[in-house]
Amino acid sequence: MSGLRTRMATFGGLEIAYDDRVLRPRSWTEQQARWAADMLLTAPAGPVLELYAGAGQIGLLAILDRPRRLVSVDRSSVACRYVRWNALAAGLADLVEVRERDVSAAVEPGERFALVIADPPWVPSSRTGDFAADPPEAIDGGPDGLDSARTCLEVASTHLLPGGSILLQLGSRTQACTLSHEVRGLVMTEVRQGEGGVLARLRPR
Repeated sequence: MSGLRTRMATFGGLEIAYDDRVLRPRSWTEQQARWAADMLLTAPAGPVLELYAGAGQIGLLAILDRPRRLVSVDRSSVACRYVRWNALAAGLADLVEVRERDVSAAVEPGERFALVIADPPWVPSSRTGDFAADPPEAIDGGPDGLDSARTCLEVASTHLLPGGSILLQLGSRTQACTLSHEVRGLVMTEVRQGEGGVLARLRPR
């Protein structure tokens, strides 16, 4: 794929293309993809939704050995182009639909998903300068870092199939605790610590 400073990153056996306008794939987030793949072993029949897909690596790795339709959503046209390219390179293009949309308008009213993978920006706005190598729009989560995560949960909670789950990436256990006290209709069943953040699983009450 031609592009500004296109780079390649190895991510769980996949070769992922990206550039400086897209958040660099982090190796620790393979944990999210592998946990998602484990969930798909017992999840209800149905597609997977990935919100804030970036270059698409987490969703693609999740379905690599668990073939399901994947809807990848990102508001960045650059990110969406990379998702399409990376899906093709992984041999998964026939399973992947890419939507260049804001997350709040990502899903049609009647759509339902077996699993929602959410990778929202979670850095508080006041701290984005601490991560100079990252595109600010890809990491800025608002005053407490949770604005985008809240939107993800609002969307995901109304579009889950019975027995479905949400797998959410956050920056800290403190953020997870804050959300766990805010959400309605969902329960946070497990939080796992990663090298660079935390992963939280939520299910309908």
